Amino acid sequence: MHTEQAYGDTRTSPPTRRPRRLRRYAAALLAGVLPAVALGLADPAAAASRHDSPWADRAVASYEAMQDNLYLGSHGHDLYREALPARTGDNPYSFLWEFREATQATIDMRGLPKGGNRYRGDVAARFRALEQYATDDPTHPGYESYLTPPLGAGGDLYYDDNAVVGLSYVAQYRASHDRTMLAGAQSAFATVARAWDTDTSKSCPGGMHWVEADWNTIRAANVTGLAAQLAADLYDLTRDRSYLTWATRAYDWNRGCLRQSAGLYANDIADDGTVNPTLWTYNSGAMIAAATLLYRSTGDGTYLHNAVEDANGALAYWTSQDRLYNQPAIFNAFFFEDLLLLDSVRHSPTYVATLRGYTQRLWSENRDPATGLFRFQASNGGAPDPAQSFMTLNQAAVVRLFAMAAWDSRQYDRLG
Repeated sequence: MHTEQAYGDTRTSPPTRRPRRLRRYAAALLAGVLPAVALGLADPAAAASRHDSPWADRAVASYEAMQDNLYLGSHGHDLYREALPARTGDNPYSFLWEFREATQATIDMRGLPKGGNRYRGDVAARFRALEQYATDDPTHPGYESYLTPPLGAGGDLYYDDNAVVGLSYVAQYRASHDRTMLAGAQSAFATVARAWDTDTSKSCPGGMHWVEADWNTIRAANVTGLAAQLAADLYDLTRDRSYLTWATRAYDWNRGCLRQSAGLYANDIADDGTVNPTLWTYNSGAMIAAATLLYRSTGDGTYLHNAVEDANGALAYWTSQDRLYNQPAIFNAFFFEDLLLLDSVRHSPTYVATLRGYTQRLWSENRDPATGLFRFQASNGGAPDPAQSFMTLNQAAVVRLFAMAAWDSRQYDRLG
């Protein structure tokens, strides 16, 4: 799920996985939109109470720009390009991670308070196209990092990719109650469960491998936290206690082995016990979401306490020194979705206010008015760099963020 810059992992991946690099909307937006808001947000309650329509307008504009410029349509197998303009060495189509984020962005558009139904067909098209990444190896089912034959040569199976695919299946099941979506989430979790490390001789035994490959030497916060979230979702939906066992196992390992302070989780621990202390917003978010879901399904107040404590700690850290703006936009999309899930059980106006302050800045500073696409640094966050191509990954991120900012708060309990 990571570029080398975004993931912070300086290890060299084998050649099966190249490191990922990360309708013009002419109508004027409504007058009186939110002013530029500092991430400190002096008056979050006031910001959160503003009319939502500018955020929906921006979500629609950004989605249309993604479809017009980055989507390849039926002639391109309903897939996306990785970047525009294409760069030397780019594949004809995007990696699984980018495609999953475009899928989730489409699901999030389906959740807009008004007009969401128009995206129903687009959502169905994404899930059909997703199967082009599925491995044909029946002994190790799952989704590979790149398209499998005949469109591509496949790639390594990344467990974090499969976890977020599972979360998209959950999101669509909650919206549609289509049992095939629940089955997809369960299949994705069965793949992710293979990631658990059973070598009890290692430092801090347990945790989940990042990738299904002999060269993997780390157990990572992202896949372990996302697995905890997916398992907690599945327990919430099915009441199958095996999912509860998995959710608590993965959640407790991340909290016990990689938590640095409230809301902040180190990136990974190597087989030799070395901890990579790099911090990312989506690692904060996954643990907030997992704890929220565990509280919701078990009633154990400890999980709610943990979720609120982690949310407060994460927000204090990420909204200081411009850290939030400089994080990859896609990681922030995860983070805010998880905060809104927490808001559904313990309301805080700070969550949506911070989201809207951040997205206001993206709209003002990172959007190219000529195309409606968004530029960032090579790290996929921060100030726009005109030397960088427009990326499907980043455009999907901003679509998700603007859609979330427009949602009715009564929808937040459908997140997970």
